This record gives sequence, C-alpha cells and structure tokens, in this order.
Amino acid sequence: MLDITAIPALQDNYIWAIHDGLNAVVVDPGETAPVLKFLKAHGLHLDAILCTHRHADHIGGIAGLREVYNVPVYGRRHPDNPHITNDMREGDRLELAPPGVVFDIIEVPGHLDDHIAYIAPGMVFCGDVLFGAGCGRNFEGAPALLHHSLQRLAMLPDTTRVYCAHEYTAANLRFALACEPDNPEVQQRIAATDELRKANLPTLPSTIALEKKTNPFLRCTRPEIIRTLQQRGLTGASEPGVSELGVFTALREWRNRF
Repeated sequence: MLDITAIPALQDNYIWAIHDGLNAVVVDPGETAPVLKFLKAHGLHLDAILCTHRHADHIGGIAGLREVYNVPVYGRRHPDNPHITNDMREGDRLELAPPGVVFDIIEVPGHLDDHIAYIAPGMVFCGDVLFGAGCGRNFEGAPALLHHSLQRLAMLPDTTRVYCAHEYTAANLRFALACEPDNPEVQQRIAATDELRKANLPTLPSTIALEKKTNPFLRCTRPEIIRTLQQRGLTGASEPGVSELGVFTALREWRNRF
C-alpha cells in the first residue's frame, strides 16, 4: 500500500515522498538534507526523482540526492534543468515499480513552459500550477496557457487528491474571500485551514472538488467573482459579456498585487 508524505523544505515547500515502506520516490526535491533525513528515519531506499519544472526550489536538492542514490530523474528536459535523465512529454506513461505506481504525464505550461503534471488514479502532483485555493504566477507564455492548464486539471475526477508544492493555502484563501465574500465554502475552508496550521499540519493534499468550490481561478464564470472584478474596474472584466479568460487574467493580475 502506498503512503504519500509531505517533507517540509525551504521556507514553504513540500517535497512529496511516495513510498511502500521500503522504496520511495520523491517529487520536486528543492533540498537534499530533509529527504535524506526522511529516508533514513523510515528505512527507505530512494528509487527515482520526479520533477514538475525547473525552478530552483524544485530541483535544488537533486544533485545531492544523486550523489547518494544514483537514480533516474524524470521530467521535461530544458536547458536550465541539467538534472533530467528521462524526458517526459504529453501522453507518456511512467511505470514505477517499486514502489508500485503508474503515472500519466500531461504538459501544463503557463507557470513555466517546461511544467508537467503526474497523474495516477486518485492523485495528481501538479507542482506550481494549481495551489490550495490558488494558482502559480504566469511567468512564461500568455495567460491563456495557464488558464487552459488549470482547466485540464479541473476536469480530473472530483475525488482526485491534489499534491501541490507550496503551503500557500491560508494566503490564497484571503484572496478567495476578497473575490467571493459570501461563499460559505471559502469561509469553512479558512476555518479548517486555520486549525490545521495551528497544529503545524499541512493543508494539503486538497481535492479537485474542494478546489472547484473555493479556488477563484477555477470559478471564473461565477457571478459574484465577476461583480467583484467589475466593482474594482479591473482590466478585462468591465465589458458586457466578459470572457472567462478575461476574468482569469484580471484575477491573476489582481492576485499579483494582493
């Protein structure tokens, strides 16, 4: 049976360890030491590293881990990510045995061009594209790319557990509440998040169902969000018949300054 554990790293990163009690795979190791400590504490052997994208806080620990465990590194090849040994592309399937998991790969650009997500039944490892109640910044490509990537993730089954890479949920929910002050699901999630953080517990994984109820970036057709943007006079949301992409773009621009 698989266990999935969050290893805290850096300021607010999570390195996800997928293991069966003997063998482990880690996702986006931004640091070496926390992973080595976790493996030793649980008597685990590292078999592979998964990488969602090339940002330093996601790849910074790979070289150190490979000095101890000469394992394959799966991800999308990019000139600025020299660690990838096995290039993953849209439609690829990755079978990892041990620990016994099969991932389908989708390309989800918009945060960075090389961003991919790993999807298995009941779970998705989505790096910095989808966060708890939020989404990543649009560093590369047009906003439409990021919007499309989020829409693809939103089409996963509602019960899919969302394993993203940062503990941003509380901050994102403050923005979600500003977007939809009367959304009871947002209010309930804020209370639940506060309790988890007081206990020093992760707010992740969430689920696709929870994100669709509380994440403004997946709710761009909701009348209250559109009204909020129009009241603020944000670009793209003031014209009649505003498009979903226009709402998304306005939300992302507002969140950048929030």
